[in-house]
Amino acid sequence: MTTASEPLEPVLSVRQVLALERVLAGEPEVVAGAAQLDRPVRWVHVAEAADVGVMLTGGEMVLTTGVLLAGDEDKQTEYIRSLYRAEAAAVVLGLGRAFPAPPDVMRRAAERCGLPLVVLHRPFPFAELTEEVQSRLVRRKFAAVSLSEAVRTALTALITAGAPLQSLLDEIAAHSACPVVVTNLAHRVLATAGERPAVDDVLRDWERIARQAGGTEGDGWIRAELGGRGQRWGQIVLCGYRGGTAAGRLLADRAAEALVLHRLLGGGSARSWEEQSAQRLLTDLVSGAVPARQLLPRARAAGLPVNRRTFVPLVVRDVTPAGLDRVLRMLGLAGLVAELADGATAVLLSLARDQDADALTAHFAARLRSESGRTRTVVAAAGPRTGWDEVPAGLHEAQHVADAVADSSAALDLPDVVRLRDVHLRGLIRLLRDDPQVQSFAERELDGLLCGADRDLLNVLRTYLATGRNKSRTAQLHHVSRPALYRRLEAIQARLGVDLDDFEQAASVHIALLAHDAQQG
Repeated sequence: MTTASEPLEPVLSVRQVLALERVLAGEPEVVAGAAQLDRPVRWVHVAEAADVGVMLTGGEMVLTTGVLLAGDEDKQTEYIRSLYRAEAAAVVLGLGRAFPAPPDVMRRAAERCGLPLVVLHRPFPFAELTEEVQSRLVRRKFAAVSLSEAVRTALTALITAGAPLQSLLDEIAAHSACPVVVTNLAHRVLATAGERPAVDDVLRDWERIARQAGGTEGDGWIRAELGGRGQRWGQIVLCGYRGGTAAGRLLADRAAEALVLHRLLGGGSARSWEEQSAQRLLTDLVSGAVPARQLLPRARAAGLPVNRRTFVPLVVRDVTPAGLDRVLRMLGLAGLVAELADGATAVLLSLARDQDADALTAHFAARLRSESGRTRTVVAAAGPRTGWDEVPAGLHEAQHVADAVADSSAALDLPDVVRLRDVHLRGLIRLLRDDPQVQSFAERELDGLLCGADRDLLNVLRTYLATGRNKSRTAQLHHVSRPALYRRLEAIQARLGVDLDDFEQAASVHIALLAHDAQQG
């Protein structure tokens, strides 16, 4: 793979040409235009004609002995002016019989025009310099073309294979060897790629950096717009690209082409990228794979207010992320929305410290019910968190509460904003379901009913305990007679070795059954 450490610029600067070993042998001296040595050299041209300017197209380094200019100061002045008008990169004058010393007239004219004038103090074959520079320019142009094709081929293959956005960005970051950031038009970060520490450094103060560096590329910030059909919707930024500007522009343009194609073929939208960004962030927070403190720059760059805020983690079922996000916008609330597994969606509210978190959460739940048309939409909420490091635990808590009320029959008598205290024993068991001792307890208590043939008895036991050991109600729900139910309860007690009329034994079996159900998901 071609990397950014290789010389990818299709041009050389005047300074780079003068630093070549063959040129140094001629003892070059810059006698005018020293401030313009970073001009790009597109080609090298050997010419003695006084009217050489008419033969140039711009960017040439002109080599001359000045033999046709000697003794005529007007010609010398006009020679420099004509090169300036032709936008030559520089003029190199070989000292010798025509000019044994740097001519003052040419030096003053070049200084006024800002045209680099270089003299060679030792005899030097111009053919060697021409050969050296031309070969380097050809190699660089070939390298640039190779890079362009390598990037295009790699990105096209990923798009054809249906790869996600992150895979494309990872490939771009590998070619550019610098952080890559995709933003919307409001400078909010939608996706990033590159080495994590370098990306975090870029995102740490993203709002200020993005706006200050917005129009400059000299410091390695290379941007390309994302859009199509006459409408812009974002941009991709190479942050601190260490190669030349032209190579950076090439990379950014190829990346932009691929991202636009990826969006068009996927049928998505810029908003869907924002949802993916929020999902990655909240998933990383929940998983604990990345410490919360390290995710703070990403949250800030994604547009979530994080300084002196109160965070409220929520989990809602059976409402789309788009629907939740729409309600957030209606209420003017700041937050992130991300789809989780099993039809659940996480919402992380960010509130000002002086706002009433409980009241706003209740207002959010009420508006959500109104907008979704679901009168019993339940919002599972964790307690407000005032520290960012506490957010992962809050998201876990909200998930556990949502799991505890996943069964609609269990949610009938619950408030619209359900908290851990509202799910009582069921919530506690959900929190402890992954504990090996709880798992062992459930297996031990229910061992006689866990084989496949006894599932019917297990269901009868579940209903019997859920109804408060109401035999009439249990028989009715299972469509059996009371005598038939009695026989099944006797079989259950015999299998488990318990007396279900004993409160403590029945409670132990009930807890074991709740733990078993929680572990089964």
